Amino acid sequence: MHIRLSTITAVMVLSVSASVASAQEITLKGITSFAEKTFYSRGFERFIEKVNADGKGVIQINYIGGPKAMPPFEVGNALKSGVVDIANVTGAFYTNLMPEADAWKLTERPMSEIRKNGGYDYMAKIYEQKLNAILLARHIDNNPFHIYLNKPITTIDLTGLKLRITPVYRDFFQSLGATVVQTAPGEVYTALERGVVDGYGWPITGIFDLGWNEKTKYRVDPGFYSAEVSILINKATLDKLNPAQKKVIADASAWLEAQASQTVKENEADIARQKAAGIQVIEFKGVDAIAFHNKAYETGWAGVLKQSPEHGAKLREFFAKSK
Repeated sequence: MHIRLSTITAVMVLSVSASVASAQEITLKGITSFAEKTFYSRGFERFIEKVNADGKGVIQINYIGGPKAMPPFEVGNALKSGVVDIANVTGAFYTNLMPEADAWKLTERPMSEIRKNGGYDYMAKIYEQKLNAILLARHIDNNPFHIYLNKPITTIDLTGLKLRITPVYRDFFQSLGATVVQTAPGEVYTALERGVVDGYGWPITGIFDLGWNEKTKYRVDPGFYSAEVSILINKATLDKLNPAQKKVIADASAWLEAQASQTVKENEADIARQKAAGIQVIEFKGVDAIAFHNKAYETGWAGVLKQSPEHGAKLREFFAKSK
């Protein structure tokens, strides 16, 4: 009888423990602003895999998908309002809510230094105030933008060209004389095919994921700025997590951000792939290259300072290369 009671007690304890564990597990809704399985979503997808493996019984992420589930420019508002809990997104897609996010593209210091010099903490406060979000990890860095064209150019004057943009390089392209057209990434191929645009701005990686290489003849060098893609979590969602759940998220975030340096290898691979695909390079050198670079950063910071006079100058101190 004693043995039977002991066995029954043990079973009950195990059952209660299982019920408690099950009750404690929470599932978050996650979305990416880029097409699934493409370069700018793959880091987020690795993050989700790690959270779901390490957080089994504690925390899980339900991956809703990408632009087919939600237009990229709506992701910021969905995160702010709590429609989604966690998002993979670039600041270019929510500058309407938080114009300061435009400063990320102008970063000339590694994320590790920005975390040490106070830049991360400063930006984190803005995220809380304006986006109701917490920045978990910037997993794309050292990833320069380029101009891609269907027509050759011989100077840095883009007058007469229609270029697809996001807010990232609107000011820069317009300062060079281009006519700009803002579209979501999913609309670019058709715009190129129909001649709506003569080219586009995009980082060195990713054009093959989207098929744009088929409609691209030239890439302009040097590159400018640095693409930023980060994982953000709704602040209210994070606040309601228990310590164990927060640890799973924090550990996965640190793990992913530590891999950002690998972007350079991806850059090199895509440069070789573009060459093999017959995309020709129009390279500005010497004085022209310096003028191109300076124009990019002058117009970039001017835009940030105009949109955010309260924070622009301070962000420049944290993000810009020291003189």
